[in-house]
Amino acid sequence: MATKEEWLNARLAYLRGLKSPSELQKLLLLLADKPDRTAEEEKKFNAVIRAERAAVFAAKARMDATNIINNKDRKQKVADKKARDHRLIQLGALFDLAGVGDQDRGALLGALLGMANVKESERWANWKRQGDALLAERERKPRQPSPPVPVTSHLEASSL
Repeated sequence: MATKEEWLNARLAYLRGLKSPSELQKLLLLLADKPDRTAEEEKKFNAVIRAERAAVFAAKARMDATNIINNKDRKQKVADKKARDHRLIQLGALFDLAGVGDQDRGALLGALLGMANVKESERWANWKRQGDALLAERERKPRQPSPPVPVTSHLEASSL
């Protein structure tokens, strides 16, 4: 951590680079440049330094609070996107299970629009029974493991 004098020198250099410093910052620069300050001016100088340090601290605290709020919003957006992606993947898997995943997008959308216009609860109940039966059958079947990938060392690969 920088000493008070190092902090002050760095801060004065920063303030000198500002296009429009505040009145308090102008006073700090004026008193800092004055070689022989009176006791009253020294008291003001120290008070202005404390005020400037407090302002810097407050600005950092505001920035930290904003970052915390933005991070929370960002995390929520990521969680929402992840949930949406998961839902879309599940819907895509249903299309594959039904054997229509290779159909034209327009045809699929037309079929879905036709389904959306069906008001008969009996027809929907029948579709649900068929779908639930297929899903239950898939859950009962053990999953087939993926075929093993042949492993070759870099020496074997280089001799090919």
